[in-house]
Amino acid sequence: MRRITLSRYLIEEQREKGKINADLRLLIEVVARACKSIAVAIGKGGLGGVLGEAGSDNVQGEAQKKLDVLSNEIFLEANEWGGHLAGMASEEMELPHAIPNRYPQGEYLLLFDPLDGSSNIDINVSVGTIFSVLRCPEGADPTQAEAFMQPGTQQLAAGYAVYGPTTLLVLTVGDGVACFTLDREQGSFVLTQDNMQIPADTREFAINMSNMRHWERPVRRYVEEMLAGTTGLRGKDFNMRWVASMVADVHRIMTRGGIFMYPMDAKIRDKGGKLRLMYEANPMSMIVEQAGGAATTGRQRILEVQPTGLHMRVPVILGSKNEVERVTSYHQG
Repeated sequence: MRRITLSRYLIEEQREKGKINADLRLLIEVVARACKSIAVAIGKGGLGGVLGEAGSDNVQGEAQKKLDVLSNEIFLEANEWGGHLAGMASEEMELPHAIPNRYPQGEYLLLFDPLDGSSNIDINVSVGTIFSVLRCPEGADPTQAEAFMQPGTQQLAAGYAVYGPTTLLVLTVGDGVACFTLDREQGSFVLTQDNMQIPADTREFAINMSNMRHWERPVRRYVEEMLAGTTGLRGKDFNMRWVASMVADVHRIMTRGGIFMYPMDAKIRDKGGKLRLMYEANPMSMIVEQAGGAATTGRQRILEVQPTGLHMRVPVILGSKNEVERVTSYHQG
């Protein structure tokens, strides 16, 4: 069987399909190398002294894990010198990260959540990295947040890494979704699934049920219909899965279908939602849509939301198309 590495896949996307140029290809390869470094650090666990709290808070006011801080540093250091980027923005940092003057600057903006689901690190549950690539607008200052204020439809590439029993990289450059598995012996990502597709229908849903009392009526109605199973309106039983790691939950949906919801509720209404538009919702929505799924806030397609801040939050409903459209219609009815 012919092994297609990430490098070969990207070269073919550039040369044969014209989907990306050389600079974007090299940028994605650097991101992949950073993910490999994070995978090594996570794999060492307690042996590497990287578990536990870092003793600091991020810009969101959340306690940082040691691996949050380390993963953020790995991403910054890996990407700032390559000459492909105009600027970077991280979920862990309040302001954009300027490319040092001693390095050449490129035309792209990189946004990332260096370690999603980090609350699961200490219990050895899958965590991940999420990233997104935008083009820096002509004449914009990449050290200012305004350069990044672009809707998700402007993304050139998006992906996530899953650090689990195997290390996976799931990527789209706007030409479908491909999944690569890290061959630890060779040190390279190898294509293991091309043209990933999310089934339009599903019997699985992912939501934090402890927030049920805070939900808006459309979400409560939708979940109650699923819980009623064969005795209710839907006429079939549903299973609930909730890892509390967005990367793990979304990857399950990418693999076998399902719907993921972190909807608006009374507890987070003043924040606009729970998940960050730029670092989580936009890249995941691009990936899900490229795989035939759908992603909305309940009221609007996520990729069409105009960001107003680097750390803007939104409600997220994504996954199997028919289910996302059903719960979205409940918000509009």
